[in-house]
Amino acid sequence: MAIRNIRTDGDDILRKVCKPVKEMTPRISELIDDMFETMYEANGVGLAAPQVGVLKRIVVIDVFDDHPLVLINPEIVESDGEQIGEEGCLSLPGLAGEVARPAHVVCKALDRDMKPITVEGTELLARAICHELDHLDGILYKDLAINGLHRSDIPEEEEESEEQE
Repeated sequence: MAIRNIRTDGDDILRKVCKPVKEMTPRISELIDDMFETMYEANGVGLAAPQVGVLKRIVVIDVFDDHPLVLINPEIVESDGEQIGEEGCLSLPGLAGEVARPAHVVCKALDRDMKPITVEGTELLARAICHELDHLDGILYKDLAINGLHRSDIPEEEEESEEQE
């Protein structure tokens, strides 16, 4: 496993649409491991493959610290309600903004074994799923921010120890 460089705003790859994963390969498996390691090192709760320079429809999410999710070729098939909350992104370090997201989502995807799964989420999990899936279509949360972005309230010396998406 290795920590990969996280691409930041302005990198063209973050604006591209990712391609579906057709089969699990040793390279894809290594990518997933690296994505988790990179996300944890950066104190994030989610990471999409384009954020580490790979145009594949893969996201990793861990909002509960004990139930990491791998979503391959994910698709939101149901959503309802609304929640408005502050988001950050590992690709836009030090910034935050309020974004409206569904309060509840149902996501169909393939797991690491390429078996179909359905993940249902509310609150932070729903927000993380929507945020990470947007990355797969070249959308950054700043595009959806209600009142634009602002500097995060996290003091710079504490930023490394705080969680961000």
